[in-house]
Amino acid sequence: MENNNATELDNVVVRFTGDSGDGMQLTGTLFSNLSAILGNEISTFPDYPSEIRAPLGTLGGVSGFQVHLGASKIYTPGDNADVLVAMNPAALKVNAQSVKKGGIIIFDTDSFEKTDLNKAEFKTDNPFEELSISETTQLIPVPLSSLTQSSLEEFGFDNKTVLRSKNMFALGLICWLFNRPIDQAIHFLGNKFGKKPDILHANVKVLTDGFNYGHNLHLTVSTFLVEKSHETPKGSYTSISGNKATAWGLIAASKKAGLELFLGSYPITPATDIMHELALRKDLGVKVMQAEDEIAGITSAIGASFAGSLAATSTSGPGLALKSEGIGLAVMAELPLVVVDVMRGGPSTGLPTKTEQTDLLQALYGRNGESPVVIMAASTPADCFHFAFMASKIALEHMSPVILLTDAFIGNGTSLWKLPKLAELPDIHPNYSLPGMEGSHVSSRNEETKVRYWSIPGTEGFGHRNGGLEKDYYTGAISSDAINHEKMVNTREQKIENISQFLPELKVEGNVDADLLVIGWGGTHGHLMSTVNSVNKKGSKIALAHFNYINPLPKNTIEVIQGYKKVVVCELNSGQFATYLRSKVPNVEFLQYNKVQGQPFTVAELEECFSKLL
Repeated sequence: MENNNATELDNVVVRFTGDSGDGMQLTGTLFSNLSAILGNEISTFPDYPSEIRAPLGTLGGVSGFQVHLGASKIYTPGDNADVLVAMNPAALKVNAQSVKKGGIIIFDTDSFEKTDLNKAEFKTDNPFEELSISETTQLIPVPLSSLTQSSLEEFGFDNKTVLRSKNMFALGLICWLFNRPIDQAIHFLGNKFGKKPDILHANVKVLTDGFNYGHNLHLTVSTFLVEKSHETPKGSYTSISGNKATAWGLIAASKKAGLELFLGSYPITPATDIMHELALRKDLGVKVMQAEDEIAGITSAIGASFAGSLAATSTSGPGLALKSEGIGLAVMAELPLVVVDVMRGGPSTGLPTKTEQTDLLQALYGRNGESPVVIMAASTPADCFHFAFMASKIALEHMSPVILLTDAFIGNGTSLWKLPKLAELPDIHPNYSLPGMEGSHVSSRNEETKVRYWSIPGTEGFGHRNGGLEKDYYTGAISSDAINHEKMVNTREQKIENISQFLPELKVEGNVDADLLVIGWGGTHGHLMSTVNSVNKKGSKIALAHFNYINPLPKNTIEVIQGYKKVVVCELNSGQFATYLRSKVPNVEFLQYNKVQGQPFTVAELEECFSKLL
């Protein structure tokens, strides 16, 4: 039911926070999916601890989900929240300083007893005063727990089961606050709990009661309305996570190439969802093997590639380290392979659920010998589909391993995605050995592109051996000849360099005529683009060059970068891409802005950096 007196907003940021068991990820996902269905632009940021389940009510157990929805183009989940939903004092303490001035805090009064405050390490009985929360902040106390208990008193559930549904009461309340019809949310719940009718009916009732609670009491605030985006091109859209988009990009590539898709992987946070999604797609001919470890995962994929499949393996930083020998084997065997690395904080097991860009140099150089591979990076949850597709296309057409870098921020986050039509996607032409080439050897290649021909085992006339030992350039036989080895090393390197001729040129966004060029890569695009637009609107001149193709670089990279007086490279590490660019682009002083906190950039901190440089 839409409120005609609602305050219209261009965009709004909502953050759901509570214990890891409070269902904040589900609540945020349902709200963001609902907003996407209604035509809003969305960007989300799930932020949760690595512990399986920290003690209830403690600071270490706080889980959050932030969603930014807008009536016009948005690039980030937002820096600070307009509305914070805090299910307990710990959630309030962790997130209070991230609420905008004049924002709204909705909190569960039933969870703010003395014992709850002690768990959250408050020293007084007034957490809002202790946190110096602005007087302009609107506090909305709601007894979420007791209202949920009243809602479900006729269901006969135990108290623990009842309280698991209080997130649905909060969701219903937020749906009322932002004029979101709950019928679509009920549909989403039906998909999730359809096989558990009692749980489904309970959640639907609590959701409805939460909506009606806000509507009947009107609380103390007016409702808000974010209209559908009119900037979005016509088409069919959905909300999609980066990991899911990556999985579907691989599937689409297999269909365009006419090949079976094989994934050999080992579960690892935050990449496991890729394997989960592909395992559901037996109907599309996808084969998934959950291997006993990372090494088995990649070597099974290499075997599938040798046999003629589109082969992939997915992992995160620690797994990429374990796969390094296997990647080297694929380089030496010159077999197509897609390696997806959803980067997280490190080193070692580091910060398993947090985001960083700290695997770049490992992807570029983390193998023995001269071992060049293609390196790509996706920028948004939605374009993970495109770059997974392109990684597959490049691997198959240029007979090389391709490492696709995403990260926890875009892998777990969601954005609005226009469903593509398979017929409109680029064709994929694997570099097969052709009739008439029978008897060709394992290192036979196109002399212009240096791409090896792919002979499929079992095809009459194309039997061959392949492996990790060096091969003679002319005969394909195992060779330890010094001059031949150098020729093969140079050939494999040249094959990768030649791919730059097939890549789109580097584009400059923002104000092309600026003196300051901001450089970024991968999942930082949204925050960098938002900041560049903001700075330009304030009258300064600033440009952005964002990289998705890293090895090889786009062919116009040197020309673009050398055209600016001042260049700053922004990345979520200590300067890995800046270090790499210094080896590729001469006569340029690369300034750096780096952050290694397991969190994405904020627009505010970037704007401060650029303002100082200007």
